[in-house]
Amino acid sequence: MKRYAAILLALLMIVALVGCGSNKRKPIQLTLSSEDSEAILNAAGVRLPDESDAAGAGSTVTWYGWGDPFRNYDEDEIVNTGFWTFQQKYHGNLDYIETTYEDAPDGLAALIVGGTPPDIYTGGYSFPMGAIKGTIQPVDPWINYDDPLWAPMKSLADKFSLNGKHYYICIETAPSNVCVYNRRVIEEYGYDDPADLYWNDEWTWDKFYDMCVDFSEPDADRFALDGYAFQGMFIEASGQQFLQRDETGLFYSNLDSPEIERGQDYLYNLIKNDCCYGRGTWSIRGGDFGVGLKDGLCLFYIIGEVFFQEPVDEVSAKWGDIANNEVMYAPLPRDESGDGVYYLASSFNDIKGSMVLISEAPNPEGAAFLASCIRFKIIDPVVQQIDEKQLREIYLWNDEMLEMSKECQRLAMANFTTGVGGNLPDGLQAVFDKFNNSIMRSGGTNPSTWAQLKEANKESFDYYIEELNQMVADFSAEN
Repeated sequence: MKRYAAILLALLMIVALVGCGSNKRKPIQLTLSSEDSEAILNAAGVRLPDESDAAGAGSTVTWYGWGDPFRNYDEDEIVNTGFWTFQQKYHGNLDYIETTYEDAPDGLAALIVGGTPPDIYTGGYSFPMGAIKGTIQPVDPWINYDDPLWAPMKSLADKFSLNGKHYYICIETAPSNVCVYNRRVIEEYGYDDPADLYWNDEWTWDKFYDMCVDFSEPDADRFALDGYAFQGMFIEASGQQFLQRDETGLFYSNLDSPEIERGQDYLYNLIKNDCCYGRGTWSIRGGDFGVGLKDGLCLFYIIGEVFFQEPVDEVSAKWGDIANNEVMYAPLPRDESGDGVYYLASSFNDIKGSMVLISEAPNPEGAAFLASCIRFKIIDPVVQQIDEKQLREIYLWNDEMLEMSKECQRLAMANFTTGVGGNLPDGLQAVFDKFNNSIMRSGGTNPSTWAQLKEANKESFDYYIEELNQMVADFSAEN
């Protein structure tokens, strides 16, 4: 299945060590209508150069990853209009080196050492150590964040910088996770619709919690929450994260945040009240995201949009009858004791959301231009309409879903707060993982409290943050 193989999250709030490779498949060439094709080609001339002036046009870009979001493998898929522009208007091509989520880091290192590095890799797992170790290179020679095409992303790109050099091609923000539900099931239990609650500014942690506790019945194999991402949802929704970065670029601990404490307490109580499938283990129902939602065995699935932005038969089999408007979602609920803001973590782990240029990349110009074509499709209203049209006609998304998608995109852009990717020194990563989902990992009916976890690991966390800051200082001095 041409979908993402791991739960996507760039704020380092959740490190979901899950993933799968895909069998080698042959891509197919899908076409757009002649009307849509002509509209894109004409629109591309507004913000993208003529082919004769475009550095990187007509070249082949090599990228390395565990899922291919650019090309098509099935007639029921939508066309990536950014790659379509790169391929059709600018005669570019793509060589895809396929790996698995688990094997990707070692495989990338082997390619670099062997003298055959790819051009690009997904950005979400590459900062800061990718820069410090020299695995990735600054993008500034090829991406100008003062250019109108890229200027809206500059403040985000600045967060992934060292010594004033940007190490991420930040293409777009997208919510890491949203709250998916089946409307038929919500109605059957007499609950208020979460989307309606959100638009009325009433979608809060307490209402979410009350629904979860009321719905869950272990003896009936019915649990409000399933998947992996709900294990960190209250951290995301708090607007905080365990590891912060200050204005000087140094890292510091945020373990004493009262917002984080409230969020972890919510998760602890949900586990204690048997609201979580697997009772605090890493298992998910059926081994596949979304299973149980259609059948009323799961109430909320916290996950990225991409996982239910799939062909109709796949969505309808797991999530609900999309043709009958059963599938809907809302942002994560807000903390009623917080600042009144709905926070959605922004995910850059998708290659369409961010790219990094590998050191000694053979075709950085082509890679940057591919990124420009994808960036163009995000900001051009003509192409936006064509993408929405594809979602409506091929995936049967309705106006409510499209409106909610735009709203979640807005929240993710407005509330992006971090400059940390999923690539930390080994010692810090090991301690960090004890906080990420560690209440859930303790499992069973006797999970550790947040206070217990913090007390047991705080000293080590502080020590390894100092170590990381020394690495940053050494890197800055050497460069």
